[in-house]
Amino acid sequence: MGLLDILLGRTKPVAPDLDQLFALPSAAVTLQAAAGFTPTGSGAVCFATVEGAAFEQTHREVQALLDADTDRTGPPVELRRDDYGYSWLVSERSPDQLVQLVNDLHAVNSAMEVNGFGPQLLCSLAAFTDDAGRKLALVYLYKRGTFYPFAPLPGAAERRDSALELQVKATLANDLRIEQDLSRWFPVWGAPGL
Repeated sequence: MGLLDILLGRTKPVAPDLDQLFALPSAAVTLQAAAGFTPTGSGAVCFATVEGAAFEQTHREVQALLDADTDRTGPPVELRRDDYGYSWLVSERSPDQLVQLVNDLHAVNSAMEVNGFGPQLLCSLAAFTDDAGRKLALVYLYKRGTFYPFAPLPGAAERRDSALELQVKATLANDLRIEQDLSRWFPVWGAPGL
């Protein structure tokens, strides 16, 4: 960053740190002990929709990489598109396989990044639920290298449980790099697993 950047108030963007994803399993232990949320086994990587042969090749590489895992019952990752025009590579595991799910998310992000699709990556998430049926996602912002909680309220309306999100933020402050700018806690309506 140069002097002109400092004078004009420009900041250097934070470099993605995919290794932050590996903090999710220990954060899940804290989340379960403090708030009663357990993993659902569902996770996904969201990116701006990409078309073409290069993306298809990357998708096949990710499938082949994750296909070597024999603990899986379904396809390694499934490509889905949501109502907002974004694409999701979804991994489904059993709820007790959070470590493997995190490995899947890391592998998908890494493959997209290595093959030149890093600018299209938006976020990754792991889904959780509690005994009351409330849903929660821990969302990793790729371009910021931080996490935030997203808790949609049940029902047809797109509403979120802000109080729960703030409670989870406080609970996981020592476990995850939490996004401090609340305006960046984007809702991920229709995300797989939620």
